[in-house]
Amino acid sequence: QCEEAAYEERRYPAGKWACVTKEEPMYEQSISMSFMKLMRYICKDNSLGHYLGMTVPVLNEIRLTKEGTGLEREVITSYYLPGQFQQNPPVPTDPEIHITERSPLRVLTRVFYGATTEETILREISLFWELLGSTDTVLRGVYIVAAYENPSVPRRRNEVWFICRA
Repeated sequence: QCEEAAYEERRYPAGKWACVTKEEPMYEQSISMSFMKLMRYICKDNSLGHYLGMTVPVLNEIRLTKEGTGLEREVITSYYLPGQFQQNPPVPTDPEIHITERSPLRVLTRVFYGATTEETILREISLFWELLGSTDTVLRGVYIVAAYENPSVPRRRNEVWFICRA
């Protein structure tokens, strides 16, 4: 039986995402409120009035404070639009949701399980840096937390992504 890899490199193509930016007092509040807005958009609160279908992962883009000891309050939560809506995305009825075209992305990614709190995310980022050692191939200060399962799943699968420099 193979041991799980410590981390892997992945490439993602360019594509359109529905995004919400929130700045709540706690990270958990920002992602919860943003995801609820995105779910309403996915579940018919859009110009087509159709259920769009769920895609995973849902991404949460975060930045560390200047000191590197906490997360900035602003979090961008993103949902990848299914293939049939990539060319002509349904317009969100909620003005806080915007459609963004993301460039191709190359990341180093590491899996972790459980809740995604500010504390667990900071720990996972720190562990990942220990694993990578000194490198300038990835950006510092900006990271992505990818969620693959519903927050109610006890040991839900998440990943922390380090964004590779162009």
